[in-house]
Amino acid sequence: MLNVQKFRISGRDFWIALIFDERIEGLTFSLDDRDYLMERIDSLVEFLVKRNVHVNLEEKKSPFTELVYEVAVGKLDNEEAIKYLSFRGVTSFERKVYEILTKNVKRGNVITYGELAELAGTSPRAVGGAMKRNPYPIIVPCHRVISSKGIGFYTPNIEYKKFLLSLEGVKGWTE
Repeated sequence: MLNVQKFRISGRDFWIALIFDERIEGLTFSLDDRDYLMERIDSLVEFLVKRNVHVNLEEKKSPFTELVYEVAVGKLDNEEAIKYLSFRGVTSFERKVYEILTKNVKRGNVITYGELAELAGTSPRAVGGAMKRNPYPIIVPCHRVISSKGIGFYTPNIEYKKFLLSLEGVKGWTE
């Protein structure tokens, strides 16, 4: 099923879309408009289908969308919300990295790719790949992973990462 909702966060429209069944199969968001959100949904569907996850795009209301919003604004801890993710379509390595990140890097904090790689027993490049493929942004807080030389990258764009870090009170990359 698909659910799309618009919220208002820090004076901006915050579109959340999620694909779900009993749990969240994947989610995406947009700070721009619904048209851009639809592009993000298409990318998410393509990713999930490639990973052999059945996708039903019938629209249906879901409490999971409000849950993602509550994580974004700090009403619910990421570690509490992770239990609502299906983890279908992610590799065991990706799941391990996502769980380590979610458990160890709390709201308002950041970690470098290298530091996260050390916790996961892998390379910074492998961590970067897992972050890029994260089908659960916001809940799995990939925006909290930064480069040792600066903010690093972010899909769909760096302005979204800056917004999320600013929303969490992280200073330094939000100007």
